Amino acid sequence: MRICLLGAGNVAVHLGKQLQAAGYTLVQVYSRTESSARSLAQALGCAWTNSLQSLGMADYYLCALKDDALPGALKQIPSFPGIWLHTSGSLGLEVFEPYTRKCGVLYPLQTFSRQRELNLNKVPFFIESLSPELLVEIHSMAEKLSERVYELDTARRSYLHLAAVFACNFSNHLYTLAAEILQEQGLSFELLLPLIDETAGKVHEQSPKEAQTGPALRMDRNITDKHLAMLQSEPERAELYSLLSESIFKSNKQV
Repeated sequence: MRICLLGAGNVAVHLGKQLQAAGYTLVQVYSRTESSARSLAQALGCAWTNSLQSLGMADYYLCALKDDALPGALKQIPSFPGIWLHTSGSLGLEVFEPYTRKCGVLYPLQTFSRQRELNLNKVPFFIESLSPELLVEIHSMAEKLSERVYELDTARRSYLHLAAVFACNFSNHLYTLAAEILQEQGLSFELLLPLIDETAGKVHEQSPKEAQTGPALRMDRNITDKHLAMLQSEPERAELYSLLSESIFKSNKQV
């Protein structure tokens, strides 16, 4: 099966390499940026283009573009042969409706970084299609990448994506803030790694609510007020500290 890959970002890099390793033939990479398209195409040993009017023939067109870029990109494509898939957690199938009904979703629930190797075998993939026959094909593709494949409609997939933003993107931003606080005091972020690892490890055995600890859980004013005093010259950090502390307390207090 031949695949044309639209996108050259983190998701495209990982999926392109893994699909190739699974036996699919990558025939072309598209990216708006010529250097990005050429770089990924060289890694995959295939052709590249930075023109949507120059897409080659393929069995699958896998769109790993930013959510806000995909609708505009589809408008520029002159024809829609083959099967069209996107990798978004928040977009529905309706993005393809003006152009083709041979479409579906192949959404990997994972955070991707270009420089970090990732085995997709344990990564959950969520698939969707209006066609039962096409859903079988997408399921077969996903199974070649991961042992965890699930059918999920757009509405629930959107909530899954929302939850993932809380669990991954927001928590990583808090790591960034913690790293900045430590750096300002001449301390290394590595000091927090055992704490971070233990916190993440506990939720494999306990619910997140059961695993919650800290002064906000107890609403220990002596500590929280001291922390807020330390943040008095940084109103944005102080506001976030207060919001999160209140949320933790309200979420865990006994009624």
